[in-house]
Amino acid sequence: MLPWKRALRPLAALLLAAAAATVPATAAHADAAATASASGWNDYRCKPSAAHPRPVVLVHGTFGNSVDNWLALAPYLTVRGYCVFSVDYGQLPGVPLFNGLGPIDKSAAQLSAFVDKVLAATGAAEADLVGHSQGGMMPRYYLKFLGGAAKVNALVGVAPDNHGTTLGGLANLLPYFPGAEDLLSAATPGLADQVAGSAFLTKLNAGGDTVAGVRYTVIATKYDEVVTPWRTQYLSGSDVHNVLLQDLCPVDLSEHVAIGLLDRIAFHEVANALDPAHATATTCASVFS
Repeated sequence: MLPWKRALRPLAALLLAAAAATVPATAAHADAAATASASGWNDYRCKPSAAHPRPVVLVHGTFGNSVDNWLALAPYLTVRGYCVFSVDYGQLPGVPLFNGLGPIDKSAAQLSAFVDKVLAATGAAEADLVGHSQGGMMPRYYLKFLGGAAKVNALVGVAPDNHGTTLGGLANLLPYFPGAEDLLSAATPGLADQVAGSAFLTKLNAGGDTVAGVRYTVIATKYDEVVTPWRTQYLSGSDVHNVLLQDLCPVDLSEHVAIGLLDRIAFHEVANALDPAHATATTCASVFS
């Protein structure tokens, strides 16, 4: 075995351990799940209203899950009258809580099945998708290759890695470590798929970023330290709205995690994207809305 392979074999485990510092323990996760259900989030009895006729499906990011990623945004939307549901995807065998690590094309198939379930339960013809990080990019595969465009009205990506990431240049070093790319692909294919220039991203973005009939919104922060360069989050297309958080509130310092987990200025812009006919200006004061 190559020395580099022996040195890099713990890579996936180290990544998981690092993520553990930001994700609640299993018991806390179970309590949060119960609270979510009781609050009307993931309530399959919910029927969309005339004001909000489409259910909202929340798509977590890498190392996230259907509860912990949305403890702030899901209640924010439910109190505004939306039927809100959240999906788990990309699980690896023997790895609890930390999802979004499996092959992204397979994760998109899981999203497809979940959207079908939500539409059947609510009676709606279409859903709106809101995703953080990988969760803002992965649905584009569903829209483009799995028939999702006929079932989705809008995709809102919060700090999405639409064109991959260099992780501040670190990903560019992988070719200099023999076996590193193969190890990453074998241990955590969902991470390998997100490296700028991967075969998955090349396929996803070939022929254009968007598909007809879907509205796209990207909400980015210039302080993003995970999806780099941050401008690569933006999409090109005829029905695309790219937003920089600091253009809305210059003093907002949210980085990659905070923009999806707790930033109410970003949440206000999400609500605008879901209901553009009744959008209101997003400013620093939106933190109090």
